Amino acid sequence: MKRFDCMKLLAERLKDELVILSLGASVDEWYNAAPHMREASLFQQQLGCVTPQAFGLAAGLPHRRIISLDTDGGMMFNLGILATLGNEQPKNLFVVVWDNECYQSIGGPPTHTASGRVDIAAIARGAGVDNAYTARTLEEFEAHCEAGLKADVPYIVVAKVAGTVQPDIKRKHSDGREDKYIFVRHVEATEGIVIMGPSEHN
Repeated sequence: MKRFDCMKLLAERLKDELVILSLGASVDEWYNAAPHMREASLFQQQLGCVTPQAFGLAAGLPHRRIISLDTDGGMMFNLGILATLGNEQPKNLFVVVWDNECYQSIGGPPTHTASGRVDIAAIARGAGVDNAYTARTLEEFEAHCEAGLKADVPYIVVAKVAGTVQPDIKRKHSDGREDKYIFVRHVEATEGIVIMGPSEHN
């Protein structure tokens, strides 16, 4: 599968959700695949932090569906989050792990999943996330998106995708600081809350 094709299928189903996604090539792909989710998407800058941050949002906004778009490399940096999800059982968290079996953004050295022995979905089930699956076709991925976005338990789909990047797409035209404010102001506006008030220097 191509990650970009999967993203387009997922994006078609999203409207009011909040999305946290990993650094790397998936950023520009999501920026193009889901333009209507621009303000609702936070582009995370550290491996190992995507699903933990999404879990934090899910805990803080239990009435709202939260999407984590993680990677195999990122998940391997913090497998402990799977145990947390297994214990806490957030009802509103849908996790997608883009598993291209490599660290694409640094030239493509293999991740542990490239060995054929490491199975992230199996690890998640062993940690208590009963609904953890691997998708290898677009049809399987779409079915898991439908189920995961309706589930009232944590739901994980590991999408086995090619180690390629969608060609000829626009680059995301903002930096991490701007992305943070875009996302926070969107949450404030849609939730009717204040997260970051006016600067004391204004």
